[in-house]
Amino acid sequence: MSFVLHGIGVASGIAIGRAQLISHATLEVAHYRIAAARIPEEVARFVAAVKGVQKELEGLHTSMTRGDAPAEFGAFLDVHWLILNDPTLAEVPKEIIASQHCNAEWALTQQMNVLIEQFDQIEDAYLRERKADVVQVVERVLKLLLGKPGEVRPVNPEQKTILVAYDLSPADVIQLKRHHFAGFLTDLGGITSHTAIVARSLGIPSVVALHDARNLIRENETLIVDGGNHLVIVNPDRAVLQEYRLRQHELELEKQKLKRLKFTPATTLDGQHVELHANIELPQDLEEVLDNGATGIGLFRSEFLFLNRQGLPSEEEQFEAYRAVAEGMAGLPVVIRSFDLGADKHKDGLGGLTRMAQNPALGLRAVRFCLAEPRLFQTQLRAILRASHYGKVKILLPMLCNAQEMEQSLVAIEQAKDSLREQNLPFDPEVEVGGMIEVPAAVMAMSMFTRRLDFLSIGTNDLIQYTLAVDRADDAVSHLYDPLHPAIIKLLAQAIRGAHKAGVPISVCGEMAGDLAFTRLLLGLGLRGFSMHPSHLLTVKQRVLTANVPTLEELVNRLLKTDDSLRIQVLMEKINAG
Repeated sequence: MSFVLHGIGVASGIAIGRAQLISHATLEVAHYRIAAARIPEEVARFVAAVKGVQKELEGLHTSMTRGDAPAEFGAFLDVHWLILNDPTLAEVPKEIIASQHCNAEWALTQQMNVLIEQFDQIEDAYLRERKADVVQVVERVLKLLLGKPGEVRPVNPEQKTILVAYDLSPADVIQLKRHHFAGFLTDLGGITSHTAIVARSLGIPSVVALHDARNLIRENETLIVDGGNHLVIVNPDRAVLQEYRLRQHELELEKQKLKRLKFTPATTLDGQHVELHANIELPQDLEEVLDNGATGIGLFRSEFLFLNRQGLPSEEEQFEAYRAVAEGMAGLPVVIRSFDLGADKHKDGLGGLTRMAQNPALGLRAVRFCLAEPRLFQTQLRAILRASHYGKVKILLPMLCNAQEMEQSLVAIEQAKDSLREQNLPFDPEVEVGGMIEVPAAVMAMSMFTRRLDFLSIGTNDLIQYTLAVDRADDAVSHLYDPLHPAIIKLLAQAIRGAHKAGVPISVCGEMAGDLAFTRLLLGLGLRGFSMHPSHLLTVKQRVLTANVPTLEELVNRLLKTDDSLRIQVLMEKINAG
């Protein structure tokens, strides 16, 4: 029988293949009593399982160094490592085994339930989100305790396989790419979950939040995963299957056509040039950047050098990473953002300063953290400045909010320059310094930044979050995260026009830059600099090449005059038409 399931498409594309179901270990745990004499043996079995998962995570770290994983996966892997080694998960189950004389699986799931209940009571959305990570870590330990493989592999490597699961962790998704699964679908998940982010980076068609797919789909049934339309077709008839195979072929042809645009200048129909830069996390991303024809690196998220490793990187390690990117870009601009630790990105070895606060998004993060840790900041600034001798390197300061933060940062940069001069180490004395516009206060007081900084970059992710007081990672309110809210459009217009009036270059490096739905809106607002994930560069370039800016400016000016959401939707359809 053929039927359709609707969920949330987290990675676009079409996958056609046979279903392979994987079990959900937390639902299969039995409870049995352990004799007193066997308690040490049961504790040892639990310890061995934890160590086994540690080895699995270490193996995934190694895969990252070979370029098998998206760079941002390092941050998620780091979170899972910390959870696995936290005493509340690594030690308390041992006490439960000893006190209740129960099996290790039962002790672990009991402690997991306690932790989940604690997370559910936390008001802060960032902390609540860690609940899913705890469950995913427990799932990996349980698989080893139950004697099941920790690694997901296709049952039949000769056929295209689609994985069907109750839930998947980012680590599982990495394995899907390695073993050439065509796609995946899950009962749980959301558009901004860690798993969804990794899936998009890997380009695996996927649909999540299907609720009961694991129970409705049977092993080896034919599936169509349509990530773009948020649906899964189970046992499609011959006509539907033929139609989707044709669509799949057309999508592949479209990708091949886009590659022809690699060396085409990004110029609108009316002759206006647009800079299309790439966002990266690690030097390994450089190949994809160059393959997609980026004209520069608009955002090097340097904090990922800290997150995907044990210990802190030295000045020399950072310098080598920055220099590799500067030399690899062969004179094209490379914007390196000082590390944006804090909020949902944490790192051991920093004196506990990056531990989650009650509201980490509003706490000690980004430039605030850099200024609170001057020695760490100086080490990074020296490394960036040294790399500036080998290419067109620029420094970007994240989450600026007031003039004091900006001035203190500029003083720190001059101190780093002085220390390099004393050691006769070469650097570009004219290196440009810019700031990120991520909070409404920065937009409202643009002039204090345009007077002192060389360039600006709008981080739309945080700007929207802080303006609308909405955490897009919180399923309860994520539907309120709206890039087309009238306040957001007006703030973008104010920021772009303010920078142009002062003669300061401005770009957008948030998710809006790589989203085709907003390309023409941003062009109409006056934006001429975009920075995005490398995989989006050619599709955005295609949209730029077919845009007529005077026409867009007229429509965008009309859009700025309305607060009516329906009217905004109608105007956006006109803006994106053609």
